[in-house]
Amino acid sequence: MMTYLWAVLAGYLAGSCNLAYFVARAKGFDIRSCGVNNAGASNAAITMGRRFGVLVAVHDIGKAFLAAFLAAYLCPDAPLIGLAAGAAAVLGHIFPFYLQFRGGKGFASFLGLILAVDWRFFLTMVVVILLIVIVTDYIVVGTLTAVTAFPLYIGWQTRSLLMASIVGGVSAVIWVKHAVNVRRICSGQEVGVRETMLRRGKR
Repeated sequence: MMTYLWAVLAGYLAGSCNLAYFVARAKGFDIRSCGVNNAGASNAAITMGRRFGVLVAVHDIGKAFLAAFLAAYLCPDAPLIGLAAGAAAVLGHIFPFYLQFRGGKGFASFLGLILAVDWRFFLTMVVVILLIVIVTDYIVVGTLTAVTAFPLYIGWQTRSLLMASIVGGVSAVIWVKHAVNVRRICSGQEVGVRETMLRRGKR
């Protein structure tokens, strides 16, 4: 039990390392008060440019991936430890203790967890997300498709209710964090990818 607790704590601390916040602070502003008001990759791209958005996305994916991969590698006799550490990293990104628990929305880190658990499913989800975004014009639709599909896939693959519940709990948190986007889509206020690119092209 102590091994799991240490893995979860380490995963949470790794996840709470928020590059978007630190880079924005170095530039003199709080990213949580600008753009779409969260400390994640999408807002880094909005407030600091595409290059910083990609950098933050790679960092956010990588920290959850490493948390899950290293926990599983260092403790091979603990079957759920990688999943638990990766899930904790995602929650650490969303709820960093030193930022009053106001971080990012967690999707990039969730992708890192998927990558650590099953790289084939990760690649499948990347393709599916791209197709969904092309068809719907909304990134959030692809995001919520992925966070819904992964716990179902884990449950089907492992036949483990516990594993599916761990991932499902994190997915539920990400759904809640994206609820505002869903409401904006329903009211016609959400800005799509094509309109965003058009606006940038006019600058």
